[in-house]
Order: sequence, then C-alpha cells, then structure tokens
Amino acid sequence: MAKVQFRKMEESDIEVVKEIDKRSFSIPWPDDIYEEELKKNHYAQYFVAVLDEKVIGFCGSWMVLDEAQITNIALDPDHRGKGYGQGLFQFVINYAVAHGIRHLSLEVRVSNLTAQRMYKKFGMKPGGIRKNYYSDNQEDALVLWVNL
Repeated sequence: MAKVQFRKMEESDIEVVKEIDKRSFSIPWPDDIYEEELKKNHYAQYFVAVLDEKVIGFCGSWMVLDEAQITNIALDPDHRGKGYGQGLFQFVINYAVAHGIRHLSLEVRVSNLTAQRMYKKFGMKPGGIRKNYYSDNQEDALVLWVNL
C-alpha cells in the first residue's frame, strides 16, 4: 500500500471532495455545503486522505462536547479496497479521542455490508434502525455507535 497521509480538510480541497462525493453517492451533498461546514459550522471537523499529493477521500464529522457523529465518509472509487478508508477512519477516531470525544456514531445503508464490516473492525455496534432514512430509495439506515 502506498503511503497515504491524513490531515484536516482545507478550502482548497473542496472541489476534489465534491467530485468524490458525486462519484460515491446517488445523492451528493449540495455544492455549497462543504464550504459552509468549513467556514461556519464550529462543530464540523473534516479530514482528507492524500495520496501522491492528491485528495482521494474525505470524512466529515460533527464533534459536540464528548460526542461525534460521522456525517459522511467516501473514497474515490478508483482507490477503494486498499485499506485507505480504514486508515482515514482510524485517523478521525484518533483525532476525536485526542479532543475529548468519548462516543462516536454514524448511519450506514443497511445494504452497505462492506462499510459495515469496516466499522465493526473498530468495535462499532448496531444501535437501531432509521426507517426510510435515504431519500433516493427510502432505504433504512443502520445506526452504529462505539464508546471510544
């Protein structure tokens, strides 16, 4: 595996992140959301995975008091299956713990077994179902959580 670096997302990363979002999700976030998250949301913490000076993935979170919620995580489809997503998720967890976060949660499509397997490697456990969570096809979301 090539050496991937992880760091906080910067404004200069937004265009690439939006492209990864569009290539990864059936309903990508609106174009202005990442800029708003970085500039206006004091709870938002966004991170990127960088390979050969190119952003190949990102992870967003909201960190409030001692809890963190993963808002989204994606790797460019050309770079999946190489462990980079796992590395990025570990980086976010390490950052969260270093900043006093004790509980982490996220939602994942019930059909996304690949992501669920990765999250379970980090000790995440099912906490419930959000019915009809995804607006593109009304798929349920599995809520996963872990105490850090």
